[in-house]
Formats: sequence, structure tokens, C-alpha cells
Amino acid sequence: MRVLFIGDIVGEGGRAAVKRFVPELRAELGIEFCIANGENMAAGNGYSATCLKDLDGAGVDVFTSGDHIWDQKNFEQEILDFPNVLRPANFFEGQPGAGYGVFSASNGQQVAVLNLIGRTFLAQASNCPFQAADKISAQLREATPFLMVDFHAEATSEKIAMGRFLDGRASAVLGTHTHVPTADEQIFPGGTAYQTDVGMVGSRKSILGREIDPVLRKFTTGMPSRFNVCKNGIRLHATIVELDENGRATSIQRIHRDLP
Repeated sequence: MRVLFIGDIVGEGGRAAVKRFVPELRAELGIEFCIANGENMAAGNGYSATCLKDLDGAGVDVFTSGDHIWDQKNFEQEILDFPNVLRPANFFEGQPGAGYGVFSASNGQQVAVLNLIGRTFLAQASNCPFQAADKISAQLREATPFLMVDFHAEATSEKIAMGRFLDGRASAVLGTHTHVPTADEQIFPGGTAYQTDVGMVGSRKSILGREIDPVLRKFTTGMPSRFNVCKNGIRLHATIVELDENGRATSIQRIHRDLP
């Protein structure tokens, strides 16, 4: 089983790169299942039904999210129309949508996807991700040996702790949120592939996908600025994880593709 995991999709440029490269990557690399964190796809802030429809047919099987999932005011109703869009499973009970699910890969096998959010340095109110991971991973492993986890978190220590916590219970624990890919991809002793952050699908000529000058103004003057999404120099960051028939990782590889 070959799984492609795509970092945070930022704005229109990020969506364009997904539409361009995901079908190519699936064909070229024999990808059988694709996950993308899309929580910045709507002009850099959250999801919208319009943006998801823009990516219909692009080859993404499941979209994950994080602290920006509800940034667009109508999405708490719209998410109910998209069963392949997940919000963090450790959000407070009663929030719309699902935090995990089991989905079909192109080879007919079932893949479980679990979306979690960290609590260290994040203002988003949530329950303990470790307790949620412990309970839900056991449930999902009864359905399939293939379990992919998106841990949307700020602190690298919290992300690594989650990877170690789920070693041998998840096929992969891949981090999102910081938009900067880390070079620590590895396979833990229990067979779980791990990377602290996959990166983003956004401008490499930017600051985390935003235009440079407004961000610099904020840092250098302390004055508020409007952080517009940068549309030039789009790079897709992704990670490919290969799994054996028991759901254990046999390889993990970072990749990137640049729009002209």
C-alpha cells in the first residue's frame, strides 16, 4: 500500500498545485490512497464547499484539518455534505463532522484516517489528544490494519510524543500546522512511520504562505497587518509512506513539486 500525504493546502495557488500534481503523482508513483490537510484552502483561512468542489476529481481521498476548520462561517453546516472531510477528533463533543473514518483505497483495501489536534501553544479548545488517540486507534485497528494519523500541532515535542505513543498502533503519524517540512522522517521500532511536519502547498516566496511585507511589518513594528496569501512560486510538499500487508511502514520519503 502506497499512501500520499499532502501538507497544508494554502489558498488558490495551493489548490492549483494539488489539481496539477496529485493525478500525476498517483500515476507515476503507484499511489493507492491520498490524504491532504486542506484547512487553509479557502483564501488561507479554513474550508468552504466551493473550494472542496474545486478539488473534486483531483485525486485526494480524504481531507484533514486543524484549528482553522471553522474559519469560514458557513462551513459548520457545509461539512455535513462532505463525509471525506475530517475535523480533529479531540474537539469538544457536539461539534459537527467526524474526526476519523474508514475509507476505500484504489486497490480495494480499507484505510483508517484519524485527525487529532495538539494543545501545547494552541488556543483552540480541545480535549486530550493522547486519550483520544488511545481509544480511537484501538477501535479503528479492529476494522483495518492501515491507520494514518494527522496530528495538527505546534510543539515539536508534542508531535514526537504522539508518534512514540502510537508506535506499533498506527501505520503513520504525520504532523501538520507549521507549514515547514521537517527532515526527521523515520520509521519507529514498532513499524510506525513518522515526520514532525509534512509542510504546505503554498508559496516558497512567502512567509508560511503569506505575502512577505505585511508579515515583516507585524514583526518589526508590532502594528496589525493583513496577511494576504501569496500566489506566486507555489510548491507542493508531501510525504509518501509505503505499508506492508500488516499496516507496518516499510519506507517513508519526502517529496516536493513546483508550479512553473
